[in-house]
Amino acid sequence: MYIIVNKKKIEIKELTSFWDKFKGLKFVLNPIDYGLLLKNKKLITTNFHCQKIDIVITDSNDKIIGLIEDIGSEKYIFKPTAKNTYYLPLGTAKNLKIGTVLKPKK
Repeated sequence: MYIIVNKKKIEIKELTSFWDKFKGLKFVLNPIDYGLLLKNKKLITTNFHCQKIDIVITDSNDKIIGLIEDIGSEKYIFKPTAKNTYYLPLGTAKNLKIGTVLKPKK
C-alpha cells in the first residue's frame, strides 16, 4: 500500500500483530522513508522513538482529523475519534491539511 504526498510516493506498511504494533518505531535509528499504519489506535505514544516523525490521524473515511509535525520521543496524544494513525517520515505532514482525504492505494 502507498500514498502520494506532494508528488512523492510513500510506501505504507500496515501493522496488524500485537508485537508489530507494540514495537512500531521503537529503537529504529536510521531515518525512515516509509510510513506505518496502525488501525483503531486512539492513544499514540512515542516512547523510545530514536527519531522525529510526523503523525497523521484519520477517521474511518481516511479524512485527516489531526496532524502532528516534528514530534519527538516520550510524547502522548489521545484522540478518541481516531480510526487510522499514520507514522510518516519527517517533513511529510507539512504538505497535508486537516479535512483532506488520504487515498491509500494498493
